[in-house]
Amino acid sequence: MNINKKFPQKRVLITGAGSGLGRALALEFAEMHWNIAIAEINQERGQESAQLVNKAGGTGLYIHCDVTRPGDFVKALAMLQQTWGGIDILVNNAGVTAGGHMEKIPLEDWERIITINMKSLIYGCRAVIPEFKKRKSGYIVNVASSAGLICIPECISYNMTKAAVIAMSETLKAELSPDNIGVSVVCPTFFKTNLMDQFTSTDERQRKLAQRFFDKAGTSAQTVARHVLKSVAGGRFYIIAQMDGKFMWYMKRQFPEIFLKAASFIYRKGLYYRFLGIDPDEVQ
Repeated sequence: MNINKKFPQKRVLITGAGSGLGRALALEFAEMHWNIAIAEINQERGQESAQLVNKAGGTGLYIHCDVTRPGDFVKALAMLQQTWGGIDILVNNAGVTAGGHMEKIPLEDWERIITINMKSLIYGCRAVIPEFKKRKSGYIVNVASSAGLICIPECISYNMTKAAVIAMSETLKAELSPDNIGVSVVCPTFFKTNLMDQFTSTDERQRKLAQRFFDKAGTSAQTVARHVLKSVAGGRFYIIAQMDGKFMWYMKRQFPEIFLKAASFIYRKGLYYRFLGIDPDEVQ
């Protein structure tokens, strides 16, 4: 599929596009001269992304959007209906990351991550689907994580919400197909981004470990963004950019019991410290 030919009006709305993967996606669309709505709660970052989009060859429009408020999606789409006549692609990208054991995570933290990582995608999809169905055209890209497929220890709230995004996307893939609406779900592993800015955890050790994983990542947000657009153009549903994510998902699907036993052994023996190249005492 050539997305420029399929969507000649070239209109996309990206949540959380003020930084990280959202901004990288916006800039990739800009190189194809798309109209890009930057739906972002942080005005400074959102306006900066819109300016970068304009410089890169696209048409950027900043829209203040709190993804935890369903009404903000409705307002944003109403504005875009007036400005561009609607949108062709929705990218549900906004999200936060967190660490902690289930019983130690405060209930307010559970509510926060469920609302941002899961409910916000419900709000976004509910807002665009009626118009997409009316036109018999449209595309939804939901940004999840390989954590939703692999479920690493001490990230239970993050794993659960991202797994829910994958389940929702799988359901929509079939459910929306009669109306010619495409769906993809993005499941990256660690890459260079600013997700640690809003990271929460039940102890400092988890923050240090998460930071080391991000520091060790060799993939850039731009690389992931380019893979996403290429995969969407190819009509792929599961979008996993990095080889480590592809390998772990393959192993889990082919040998689920062995995979879970191995994951438990690695965690129990603390072998991920060796992988990160650190002394366990450094993160106590």
